[in-house]
Amino acid sequence: MTNNIHNLTRSTDDVVIVGGGLAGLFCALKLAPRPVTLISAAPLGQGASSAWAQGGIAAAVAEGDSPEAHAADTIAVGGGLVDEAVARGIARQAASRIHDLLAYGVPFDRDLEGRLAVGQEAAHSARRIVHVRGDGAGAAIIAALSEAVRRTPSVRLIEGFVAEALLTEDGAVTGLQLREAGNVTARPVVIASRAIVLATGGIGHLYAVTTNPTEANGSGLAIAARAGAVIADPEFVQFHPTAMMVGRDPAPLATEALRGEGATLVNSNGERFMTKLHPLAELAPRDIVARGVFAEIAAGRGAFLDARQALGSRFADKFPTVHESCMATGIDPATQVIPIAPAVHYHMGGIAVDARGRSSIDGLWAAGEVSSTGMHGANRLASNSLLEAVVYAARIAEDIAGHAIPSSACLSGALVTSRSGAPDVAAVKRLRSMMSANVGVIRERDGLVEVVRGLAEFEQTATSTVVRNMATAALLVAASAWSRRESRGAHCRADYPAEVPALAHRTMTTLAEAHEIADSLVEHSTPRIAQSMIA
Repeated sequence: MTNNIHNLTRSTDDVVIVGGGLAGLFCALKLAPRPVTLISAAPLGQGASSAWAQGGIAAAVAEGDSPEAHAADTIAVGGGLVDEAVARGIARQAASRIHDLLAYGVPFDRDLEGRLAVGQEAAHSARRIVHVRGDGAGAAIIAALSEAVRRTPSVRLIEGFVAEALLTEDGAVTGLQLREAGNVTARPVVIASRAIVLATGGIGHLYAVTTNPTEANGSGLAIAARAGAVIADPEFVQFHPTAMMVGRDPAPLATEALRGEGATLVNSNGERFMTKLHPLAELAPRDIVARGVFAEIAAGRGAFLDARQALGSRFADKFPTVHESCMATGIDPATQVIPIAPAVHYHMGGIAVDARGRSSIDGLWAAGEVSSTGMHGANRLASNSLLEAVVYAARIAEDIAGHAIPSSACLSGALVTSRSGAPDVAAVKRLRSMMSANVGVIRERDGLVEVVRGLAEFEQTATSTVVRNMATAALLVAASAWSRRESRGAHCRADYPAEVPALAHRTMTTLAEAHEIADSLVEHSTPRIAQSMIA
């Protein structure tokens, strides 16, 4: 469909969904038979973080568990910032969404009696994670939903295009500017719509070490922010503590479920280090485990995941995805430890949305990692992200179904950016390195000041739309990290190590406010404004 430009640019009454991951696919299916145009940058089933999810979906479906217990665990982990009503509402809808996925053909694991099998993950008080073959939930869910979407006549699928700008008029969306993925010489095209759902994923590739696919580069966050959307909690970035350090970008993930099955974390001396840091040891909340792993690496002792005793010869059968990644790099996890390091895994922040998935811009909804619902607070509980995505995708579909959508606007044909240069590979590498060094697991004032200045300059001088949007998204994260002068959840400031009770509230910000912060830091800077970013 990438060559059918005339069909792409026609004025349409379709709901336009941007993103071919779990949230986008589920929302398209839930909207049927209403006409939907689904835009995916990569071929459907590829390029989505949800397809790589190994842990599964958290849902209180087992005997003795309850949505209230699930919500309580979510709130306990979230650093005092979880919207409790949102957490309870999502937990209560979990079972229904699991049954929807089963109806779409997702083959969740079952026990010998035919009931859904559930596993244990960090900071959950019960076994409530539904899996597919141990570590294959994400891939199986995306495969099933992709096939369902392709069979749905009401969905017009457009693959190979990225959204590079959101078009608005009088505070409401009117359409999108798109460009063929990977073809910077192609002329942009526009698609008109008064109802747009952004489901574009996260920001992992703003960092040098991430478990996310390359498409997770903050584009959805950036285009919404450029259009004036309110952005919530951008400083809260979750680092998965057990990314495999085997020289690959993205870094393969060693799922948390391994630790749920008894795998331990050791340093190069063979010592378990998490037992000294938290009563739950390896199953402590992710931010604590990530800092523990980071500290061992910083001290020169290294960090490793040891599943030899817990799983041994059973590793390949129980966790085939991780086993394959290990063996491809010469590591046999049944007999060897796996080198690990923290890697950007999930963004708790995103486009601020209400309980129906509506953003601050009329006609713009957001779901999945690009959004921020308030469920995760300062630190996401394991396997809550896929649950949140399907719950909000369904809510958005329901809201749109009962929402009067105005007729499509007549777009003037004027483009936000008529041309875009090729992404500067060296510039992208510098941006990612600066984010990892200064807005990573541990943050401090001087590094944040330097990166905020540099990103603002980068955003202004970038000749590539891709790089400009990356700089915009990164600036939102860095500016809010500079502003939050405390440590809370996944946000850790070496210069402000304690929580500050007065700051126990969510961040609500805009790109204009991030620019104001950058301008104030530039005004008080020395003449060399972050030359390391633009040299």
